[in-house]
Amino acid sequence: MGMNEEVRITGRLICPPDELESVRAGLADHVRLSRAEPGCLAFEITEDTNEPGVFYVAETFRDAAAFEAHRERTAASPWAALSRNVTRDLKGLP
Repeated sequence: MGMNEEVRITGRLICPPDELESVRAGLADHVRLSRAEPGCLAFEITEDTNEPGVFYVAETFRDAAAFEAHRERTAASPWAALSRNVTRDLKGLP
């Protein structure tokens, strides 16, 4: 993957049942802030309607640098604390 190629992340987040309400509560803000990032082209996290606590992820960033900026921002965000125990099953990470 070249530095100037789009980064596309897909997969699932699996939330512990006892943390589901707090993760749901913080999700909209996380999505809004991520979509506002200059290098973010698409950012969707949707909960499975049949399997509570399983969220599907589809993210596209302009390039690896934009994705790295996203990681840095989220590492210091409330979302990082809320989702620290969430299992991430993601593909496409640079």
